[in-house]
Amino acid sequence: MKTTIKSSDVYLRFLQLADVIRGLPSLSPLDPLEEKILAMVARAGEQEERLCVRDMMAKEQLGAPATIHTRLKSMRAKGWIVLSDTEDARRKQIELTREAVRYFDRLSRCMVEAVKGSV
Repeated sequence: MKTTIKSSDVYLRFLQLADVIRGLPSLSPLDPLEEKILAMVARAGEQEERLCVRDMMAKEQLGAPATIHTRLKSMRAKGWIVLSDTEDARRKQIELTREAVRYFDRLSRCMVEAVKGSV
């Protein structure tokens, strides 16, 4: 009898594995808004797009600029992002730290493991 693998099973297994990764003590945990910001920074970096603090604060879907600024400060303090200088000293580029890149690498491995575990 052949067992059917539901895609929801794979996703739920991934979520379970990702929770384990998020619980590791290497970096301080992120709240849901910070997770969303981190994903935006990662996607911008992957697409080799510049993303500065002002650009991030203009994203209405993230909330008020003051809230975004507070979250960026928190993420810097937690070790998830760094702000790099640009040619304009008034603008700071948002970039992932090495630990944040490792976090995405671990999440990727969770995805692969979730698929393997369901096959």
